[in-house]
Amino acid sequence: MFAVEVSEAKGGIQEWEEEEEKKEEEAAERTPMGEKVPNSPRTLLSLRGKARMGIPMEVKLELHPLQNRWALWFFKNDRSRAWQDNLHLVTKVDSVEDFWALYSHIQLASKLSSGCDYALFKDGIQPMWEDSRNKRGGRWLVSLAKQQRHIELDRLWLETLLCLIGESFEEHSREVCGAVVNIRTKGDKIAVWTREAENQAGVLHIGRVYKERLGLSPKTIIGYQAHADTATKSNSLAKNKFVV
Repeated sequence: MFAVEVSEAKGGIQEWEEEEEKKEEEAAERTPMGEKVPNSPRTLLSLRGKARMGIPMEVKLELHPLQNRWALWFFKNDRSRAWQDNLHLVTKVDSVEDFWALYSHIQLASKLSSGCDYALFKDGIQPMWEDSRNKRGGRWLVSLAKQQRHIELDRLWLETLLCLIGESFEEHSREVCGAVVNIRTKGDKIAVWTREAENQAGVLHIGRVYKERLGLSPKTIIGYQAHADTATKSNSLAKNKFVV
């Protein structure tokens, strides 16, 4: 069953590649001899793969590299399995083109089943409190009402992802570990994780910029919780260390 659930996150990628390949073949048939077929997202990814495998390329196409490589994770809650066994690495991206190709061909967060999570973290950091780069940190938490899932969730999650890959927190972006969206029956949540809960200046800067980027009302308050506090208490009992 878990493999089936993971396909919610990965299944569209193969279909997309097949569709793009078919489109390129059709375009090639329509293109006069001597002219080049326009570059497609799939062509960009294919050329990147060839470059890394040492396969010669006739034309070098410039991708737009991200400052960090990011890993997308998918979680499906199955109480019969250990927590770590429910966490699955989907893929990694390190260019703007890779990111948009991925985002366009996986399920939207609002379409996932209850109990599922997406997490986008810097490569090498796992989306769990126990990871050495997370355990001293915390999270800015945005809680959504049930009715917001089909109205605002996807917009807020995409804006969160763009904040991450675009290094939107300036010099404090190095403090960001990743972000998680939790799909839950009682209400969904989005959180940005940082590595050091005691770095007040960095945490507050990230919180203020994040709130502004999400377009939240000045009257809306979001809180920052330290993982150490959340791990020993339920989410509803964990106190906010900072608020903006």
